[in-house]
Amino acid sequence: MKDTPPLFSPVQLGSLQLPNRIFMAPLTRCRAAAGNVPNELNAQYYQQRASAGLIISEATSVTPRGFGYPNTPGIFTDAQIKGWARVTEAVHSAGGRIFLQLWHVGRISHPSFQPNGALPEAPSAIKPKGKVFTGTAMEDFVTPRALELSEIPGIIAEYVHGAKSAKLAGFDGVEIHNANGYLLDQFLRDGTNHRTDEYGGSVQNRARLTLEVTEAVVSVWGADRVGIRFSPGGVFNDMHDSNPLVTFGHVLKELTPLKLAYAHITQVTAQDIAHGATGGVGPRELRPFYPGNIVTAGGFTHETGNQALAEGWADAIAYGVPFLSNPDLPERFRRQASLNQPDNTTFYASGPKGYTDYPTLA
Repeated sequence: MKDTPPLFSPVQLGSLQLPNRIFMAPLTRCRAAAGNVPNELNAQYYQQRASAGLIISEATSVTPRGFGYPNTPGIFTDAQIKGWARVTEAVHSAGGRIFLQLWHVGRISHPSFQPNGALPEAPSAIKPKGKVFTGTAMEDFVTPRALELSEIPGIIAEYVHGAKSAKLAGFDGVEIHNANGYLLDQFLRDGTNHRTDEYGGSVQNRARLTLEVTEAVVSVWGADRVGIRFSPGGVFNDMHDSNPLVTFGHVLKELTPLKLAYAHITQVTAQDIAHGATGGVGPRELRPFYPGNIVTAGGFTHETGNQALAEGWADAIAYGVPFLSNPDLPERFRRQASLNQPDNTTFYASGPKGYTDYPTLA
C-alpha cells in the first residue's frame, strides 16, 4: 500500500495534537518490580516505542485490592509514582506521549493477591469460569464478595487518587479501563451485575459507576486528557451481556457531553470468536452513538487500520502485539517493511528477553 495517510495523518485528541494515528495499545507484561513498582527496564521498553502517536500504558491498579496478576504495576504509593515518573521522563525525552490506564480487576483476582487474603470484590457474588495464575500455580477463580453500597464512594475515591498520582508521575493523561471483564465492566454488563440497588438492574443503573468514575477522573485531569476503554463484543474473563448494543450505546451517549479525549472501543477478534463471542458489536456499530474520537484495537494490520480510518468509524488504531515485537512499528509501516514475529513465550515472563531486545530497522 503506497499511500501513507490516514494512519500517518495528525490527529487532535482533546488538547493533544498527535503526529500519527498509530497508537500503542495497553499490554500487560508482568515486569514490575517488588511493591508493584515500575523500574528502569520498563522505562526502556516504553521509550523504545515513543514513535507511537500515543502510548497507552499497561493496566495499572489504583488500589491494593485491584491486582489479579503477578508483577503488575500500581499507582497508589509514592514508590510507584516515582517508578512511573522514570517511565514518563524516558518517553518524553524521546518525543513521545503516554497515558496511564487506570485499573481494578474486581472479581478477576484471588485471595493470594488480596490484602490479608480477603475475597476479591465485585458488583455481585458470581464466580467467573476459569483459572487464575497466582504466581506459582493455576488455581480456580473464587466466588467474589459483592461490594456494599456504602463502599462504592471509596472505589470512586481510589480512581481519583490514581488519577492524581498519574498527574504527579508526569503522564499526559489517563485512560479508564472499563473493558475486558474487570471491575467497571463487571458493573456495566448484566451477565455479571445482578444488583438490585441503584447500581444494578436497568442499563441506567449499571452504567452509573462508569459515569461517576469518569466524571470524578475528569475533575482531576479535565475531559480533554481522559479516555475510556470498552470491549462490547468481548467474552474474556467470562463476560457477556444480553444486549450489548443497547448497553454500550447508552453509556457512550451519556459520555458524549463530557467531550472526552477519546473512547477506546475494541473490535471482536478471531480469538474472541474462538472463546465464544457471537456478536459483531464494536466501534463500527457503536459509531452512531458517539460522535467524539474513537480509538479501536483488535488485530489490525497496516492495511485494515488505514481502511477503518478511511471509512470513518475510527479516528486512531491501537496496535498491541505488533508494537510489542516492533518497537519502531510506525517506521516499519512507513517503509512497508516486514515485521518481527512475536515470541509468545515471553509475553508474561521476566527480564529483557522478548521485552526490550526486539530489533529495529537500521
